[in-house]
Amino acid sequence: MERLPQWLKSNTFSGLRKTKRLLRKNQLTTVCEEARCPNRGHCFSRPTATFLILGKDCTRSCGFCSVSHVRPSPVDAEEPRRVAEAAKEMNLKHVVVTSVTRDDLPDGGAGHFADTIREIRTMLPAAKIEVLTPDFRGNLQALYKVLDAGPDVFNHNVETVPSLYYKVRPQADYLLSLRVLADAAHYAPDIKVKSGLMVGLGETFDEVIEVIKDLRACGCNFLTIGQYLRPRKTNLPVVQYVDPDIFGQYREKAEEMGFEAVASAPLVRSSMDAHEMLNI
Repeated sequence: MERLPQWLKSNTFSGLRKTKRLLRKNQLTTVCEEARCPNRGHCFSRPTATFLILGKDCTRSCGFCSVSHVRPSPVDAEEPRRVAEAAKEMNLKHVVVTSVTRDDLPDGGAGHFADTIREIRTMLPAAKIEVLTPDFRGNLQALYKVLDAGPDVFNHNVETVPSLYYKVRPQADYLLSLRVLADAAHYAPDIKVKSGLMVGLGETFDEVIEVIKDLRACGCNFLTIGQYLRPRKTNLPVVQYVDPDIFGQYREKAEEMGFEAVASAPLVRSSMDAHEMLNI
């Protein structure tokens, strides 16, 4: 086992079982569990969770991710309703929905995202909705399908710097991800655009700054930066545990560039406390 720095040791919170029972009752999956997020105790105890739709199996095999990579199951048409029902039972005011990548589907699962947004709007009309989507292989019609459903925040993570894509996101493309974000910002200017990346995979400080510049140029409003932690032995190793002071420097640089909200700290994750960015 790797010895973690003190600043990466999170506390255990009570109340996890109640949230887990509710999720299992509704036959729902969360990225919190599938990606082995270190903050799941914090979020489940609140209670909140990031709903993972379109199954538990991904068509891509990113080096940082612990989600299974096998042939996906058929899409469950009832899942959007169950997500909305669970969000209502949890009395959520900010609902975050993400998915595995489904390159096997003609629209990449965009229609399922849209259905989920609409179901949540019906059951929780006052709630804010954030979606964290894959790149849909650059399919603009798929992207527009999600945006037309009216989420409050559209999130697509670039995850890392361009020089590391070959091992971190081997089936993705950095420029394509930037284009997705730019297209979202242009098509739906009233929707907040968000992205995030991990550090500690071997990138340099200057490379991260360049990514931040690229994201701002694409029209991103919100930014998250957190420390990569190896979820399983089969995933990429941690190259460096980045000092909290460096995260502070990233935040300062991003704020100077005009981001509306920046979360940059070792335990920051894309969807953790996501509501705070809309309440600045």
